[in-house]
This record gives sequence, C-alpha cells and structure tokens, in this order.
Amino acid sequence: MISQHTLKSIAHVTGVGLHSGEKVQLWLRPAAPDTGIVFHRVDLDPPVSIPASPEAVRETRLCTGLEHNGVKIATIEHLMSALSGLGIDNVHIDVDGPEIPIMDGSAAPFVMMMLEAGIEAQPAPRRFVRVLRPVEVREGDKWVRLEPHAGFRLEFSIAFDHPAISASQTRAVVDFSEHAYPRFVARARTFGFVHEVELLREMGLAQGGSLDNAIVLDEYRILNPEGLRFPDEFVRHKILDAIGDLYLAGHPLLARYVAHKSGHALNNQLLRALMADRGAWELTTLEQDEAPSLLPAFAAGAVTA
Repeated sequence: MISQHTLKSIAHVTGVGLHSGEKVQLWLRPAAPDTGIVFHRVDLDPPVSIPASPEAVRETRLCTGLEHNGVKIATIEHLMSALSGLGIDNVHIDVDGPEIPIMDGSAAPFVMMMLEAGIEAQPAPRRFVRVLRPVEVREGDKWVRLEPHAGFRLEFSIAFDHPAISASQTRAVVDFSEHAYPRFVARARTFGFVHEVELLREMGLAQGGSLDNAIVLDEYRILNPEGLRFPDEFVRHKILDAIGDLYLAGHPLLARYVAHKSGHALNNQLLRALMADRGAWELTTLEQDEAPSLLPAFAAGAVTA
C-alpha cells in the first residue's frame, strides 16, 4: 500500500513576505497520520490554526490565501506545491505573520528545506481523490477542467502579447509519471510586469517584490540579469501554482488537469465544484504496483535541480 508521509524533523526558514515586505519566520513540523496540512499563526495569542481546504480560501486575487475567523495566511501556493510535489501528507506549518515568505519566487527553497529535514513514511495508507467524471469552470476566455486519469497530469497554456514571451513557449505538460517535480517544476519563478508592480505598490502591495524573488518584465524585455531558468518558465510557474492550489483538496488527485489562462480563483472554483459534486470523485487507496509513478519524487531519486 502507498503510505502517507511526513517530515523526520523540524524545518525552519526566514524570508520576506511578498506583499508586506516584512520579515517572516516559517517552521514545518512533523504531524501524525491523517492530520493533513494545518497552518498555524503563532504570532497570535492564542495561536490560530487553519486546516488547508478549498473552503478556507478567501483570497485569490494575487495569491492563494486562507482565512479563519478573520485571521489570514496569504501566499501559501508555492509551499503547498512543494508539499504536493514531495508527497508529504501530514505537516504542521507555523508562521509568525500573515504571509508565507516568498523566498526566490519558486518552490525550490521549500523543497530543499524539506529534503534537509528528511521525509519518512508513516504506518497509514495514503488516500487519493480519484476524479470519476469531468468537472469544468469557465470565465470568459479562461477555463480549467479536471478529467479522469490513472495518474496526475497537468496541461497548461497561457497567452501574453509580449515580445519576451515566445508563442512557442506558452504551453507545458507535467506528468508525475514522467517528470520529477524538483527538477521540472520547483525552480520556476513567479513573474510580473513593471507597470503592474508600480500599481500594486501604490496600493500597499508587492512591498517585498524584487528581481531576487520574481521575473520582472518591462514593455520589451526581461529585467533579471540572469534571464530565465527554463525557456518556458512562465507557463511552468503556472503549473507550479496549480499543483499547490489543487493540493488544497486534502489529498493528492488522480486526474488530468487542463487549463487555459487559469489562475488561483478558477483553480479554487474548480476544486469547490468538484467537492460539491459527490458523484464526480471518490476517495481511494492504491497498492504500490498500481501506481509507482505516484510515489513521492524523493523516493525515485529524482531531486537534482
């Protein structure tokens, strides 16, 4: 039976909040089987806990953010993506502010801190959400869909009229049976445009944004001196975000995810639509020989950057 996983030891990191610009500390602690992923605002007295779920999502404009009784934790998507990509089911996430640190704008720092802490199997079967029939959400020319699939496959396309974003690099596919998350997904950074950043800062947002934690474009070019990490880094990051947003289902998905110009809002609407249609999914467990490709990436020895 494919088992649940948690961390072997506590992982700790300090960074900056993308929107607040303030220093944030983050701790990841091992958790017992069937705990799931639980966030804790430890800067409050008493601390406030928010289990990760589609219903807890209250912010999708510039990130995925959770809220419970007025207490918020924003920008969780990159950390959630790393947890999904490494197959971690149970963890306590302590943060001493209202936002998860942005780090370098990708999920790679979270992957490395978890690998350094160690990952261990637990004596409980891992449960999967198996999609049984298609579920789709549309908003104008944007759409997103989940379909039945024996593994976990994501297909994403974007559309930006910008000279630095090649039309040949606007579609990407990540299949967990073929692509190791740490190598193909984790290092893709978030991105934004100079005119948007200026507007956001006038609104009191993006105070911690810089060329150190995002790809930034002006009207003509990429401003980061080092350029892109992948030719299709823009769309790969959209897949990174989607993996994190979908992990709010509470269990890994057995599904094919297909999206065009989707974002956090549509991803959350899709999960809510799936969960509301009880005939569209089931919880299941798997034997290891049924789905060896769905084992955590670290178990396959595929963690090179």
